[in-house]
Amino acid sequence: MPGCRDNLVKALALIVLNLVLSGLFIFLLTRRELLTYHQKRRWWLTWLAIGVITLMDEFTSIFYVPAEAYRFIGPGALVFIALTSLLIRFMSTRFTEIGEILERNNIIGGGVYSFSYLVLGPVISFVAVASIMVDYTITACISAVSAVANAISFTPYASSYPFQLWASLGVLWLVAGLNIAGIKANARFTFGVFILAAFVILNLVVSGLVDFGKLGAPARLQAAVAGAFKTMERGSWLDHYGAVISHIAFCILAYSGIESVIQTAGLVRGWRDIRKAYWFLALTVGLITPLIAVLALTAPIDFARHEMDLIPHFAALLNGRGFGFLVAVLAAFTLTMAINTAFVASSELMERAAARYRFHWLIAVNRQDSLYRIHLLNATFFSVIILITGAQQALLADMYAIGLLASFCINLGALLIYRYYQGTSEIEYYTNRVGTLCLWIILVSCFVFLAAVKVHGTILWASVTTLVLFAGLMVARRRAPEIQAIARGDALEDLAAYLRDCRSEAVYLFFRRAKEPKHGMEEKAPGRERVQRGISGKNSAYITFYSPRRGLPPKIGPNHFRFPLSQMSLYQEIVAILEMMESEFPDRKVVVVIGWPLSSWLDRFSITIRYLHIMRLPRRFPGFEFIMRYVTSVPLAEEKTLAKRAAREKTGRKAGGP
Repeated sequence: MPGCRDNLVKALALIVLNLVLSGLFIFLLTRRELLTYHQKRRWWLTWLAIGVITLMDEFTSIFYVPAEAYRFIGPGALVFIALTSLLIRFMSTRFTEIGEILERNNIIGGGVYSFSYLVLGPVISFVAVASIMVDYTITACISAVSAVANAISFTPYASSYPFQLWASLGVLWLVAGLNIAGIKANARFTFGVFILAAFVILNLVVSGLVDFGKLGAPARLQAAVAGAFKTMERGSWLDHYGAVISHIAFCILAYSGIESVIQTAGLVRGWRDIRKAYWFLALTVGLITPLIAVLALTAPIDFARHEMDLIPHFAALLNGRGFGFLVAVLAAFTLTMAINTAFVASSELMERAAARYRFHWLIAVNRQDSLYRIHLLNATFFSVIILITGAQQALLADMYAIGLLASFCINLGALLIYRYYQGTSEIEYYTNRVGTLCLWIILVSCFVFLAAVKVHGTILWASVTTLVLFAGLMVARRRAPEIQAIARGDALEDLAAYLRDCRSEAVYLFFRRAKEPKHGMEEKAPGRERVQRGISGKNSAYITFYSPRRGLPPKIGPNHFRFPLSQMSLYQEIVAILEMMESEFPDRKVVVVIGWPLSSWLDRFSITIRYLHIMRLPRRFPGFEFIMRYVTSVPLAEEKTLAKRAAREKTGRKAGGP
């Protein structure tokens, strides 16, 4: 009787679940522009489409990460899979911030490559490209082989190596053809697989929750949690930190697709869609992966025998062999979608790099707005890797985690540097910098640990990175867009020629920070400085230093001069200008005015650190006058004056005056 009652409860729970899911997806499929929409003569993906494409990459982790983590960590792996999920969701907020920063700088898509290029320059960006392309390559290769292995596991071809090899290549080229057909068909097909996955996996989860007590899982869960924290009972805090880092490093691959959202940001309209996609991932795969890990790792299973088919075997244990076969088929489909994510994200990455270095023939599109040439090159390269390795990816799998962590570290390190210098004045969505620093330290620690443990993978990753770096630098030397940005800037001779026309005894140099326009508004020309006594448009010059990677800022007046920061530091550039002033205008009074920000205290602190060198300028140039101050613009001062005048007039009318 108790068994019948349990089966009845499970049946009712599954019926309710499937009815709710059916109603939900019927409602979604009736919505217009659910996945794609056409605007401004091109197709765009919605946040749901981007989220689903990325989810199908992360979702594959449930079929191998629990068993792999159990092999290295033991039963306590379920604790660290959940902890890693929280860490990744914490990191997704930083990726959203990076997405907005890229958009504010008119850089759409490209992910780690575009952001590292913006902040750190071409050298580090090529390291990022190498790391992430290694990940995409291995994702496609391993997923193709695993998809075929799962699909033929119940057939006579399961032990046929030639069939598995050629079938893997066939799956790879099938996904390539899907991408060549265009992003519209791609998103719809992926969403169809997502619907199938939602039904199967949620039925698995509900079945596991209903049978949780029946399988004796609560006692195993308690023992696993106790074992996870037992390592913290002895040793120093450094030993505890090392244990946590090593366990997180073994679980990090469970969320390998997290960077694909900002990598494919060029397919959506703005950073708000990126934020929605990350929330979608947090509420779906971010919860399902740890939950399935808990259910599977607390079940009465011989993990040594079922390391390769842990989740299908767990499904068969719950609902019979037929349901286990269905889960195995789902594994093959989701692994195929992981190949699709590798194609989409890698094509986006290669498109950004090709556009930056003017390889326009590579980024030509067909009638379906597809980067078909890049997809063909990727399919060829992935096929060569499968043939060379004989579909044995054990060594390359070590490169996977190392390259992934390297890209994470580069992204967050670049974010810290960018926020340190630029502050938060130009962006709407920003996160706590202390939290970003702590997260970066954790990821760097994980990278160092894996690099030391998996030596062969580290050597291969370093070799590929070196090769890409060498080739990239050779291309950048001739085709880098910074060359044009530097050539369009002003020269010291232009500044000297402008000031020679002035007969005033005093010359004023105003050093201004390059600012990004807010909400489509252009930066207004300097004004309040000119209305002060002794200062005019002829005897004053406004100087802005800009990064060639961010482009040439607009010229806001005839006495506004823009100098690139390329080979020399900010201090050296200022010294070069002042030395020119000293030699060209020895008989004139030179007044140097340096601005000061009034934003957050962290911004002022970063400015203080940079000005430590600038504070040495008065001793080096004793004949110049140096002023450091904050000057508001004329429109703001006039606005305050008018407001005070209106208030006085209003008070006078109330008192009965004229």
